[in-house]
Amino acid sequence: MTEPKTAVITGSSSGIGLGIARGLAGAGMNVVLNGIEPEAQIEPIRAAIEAEFGVKATYDRANLMDPAGVVELMTRAEETFGRVDVLVNNAGIQFVSPVEDFPDEKWQAILNLNLSAAFYATKAAVPGMKARKWGRIINIASTHGLVASPFKSAYVAAKHGLIGFTKTIALETAEDGITVNAICPGYVLTPLVEAQIPDTAKARGITEEDVKRDVLLAAQPTKKFVTVEELAGLAVFLSTDAAASITGSALPVDGGWTAQ
Repeated sequence: MTEPKTAVITGSSSGIGLGIARGLAGAGMNVVLNGIEPEAQIEPIRAAIEAEFGVKATYDRANLMDPAGVVELMTRAEETFGRVDVLVNNAGIQFVSPVEDFPDEKWQAILNLNLSAAFYATKAAVPGMKARKWGRIINIASTHGLVASPFKSAYVAAKHGLIGFTKTIALETAEDGITVNAICPGYVLTPLVEAQIPDTAKARGITEEDVKRDVLLAAQPTKKFVTVEELAGLAVFLSTDAAASITGSALPVDGGWTAQ
């Protein structure tokens, strides 16, 4: 019997990361969840993944703002499962401000979590993947890794950097059975986004539906939010042997945003 593969998904206690973790678990992989919430809060989610998909799931509260924390996450995953076959660098934060008012600490925090954490996790994962001659690294970038919007200087810089990093590591590992790709979602209706809609509606004096269509989805021609399930489906495909020749790519899932 073939040993199950193991996937580490950073920032996977909710939203996109959790959706991808569930997708990979559904494909038969053991999964390492990661987040900042207390273990008791995530335990029902972790247990449900094991019960529903028949795989093993763990939860790790490693501090990804700290390089040592990222290494500890990867080390614990290797120790628990003996291997990390798939790494999904998903953890991220956002802050919006004109550049002249952008707080230095927010700039640094966004680069630390959105970009540097992916570097340290990838650096830790690649040796084992090379030894096994198989690996999948999936970086969750953003449409803002391909195009810019005002007032998001740190986020846009980090996501553009993540795509550049993706291409570089793809070239470095191209002969090792490893693929490295970036998924670039448009707007996804995660709990974080959904929570902002009522305040935006009140501030602008418009309905919540108007906020969704004319503010959040203004740039997406489909006028539909990207779903977590769509992103999970792509991540699962990239983790298969059928995707062995897809590497160094930045794949938009953005309802046509970047086609304009």
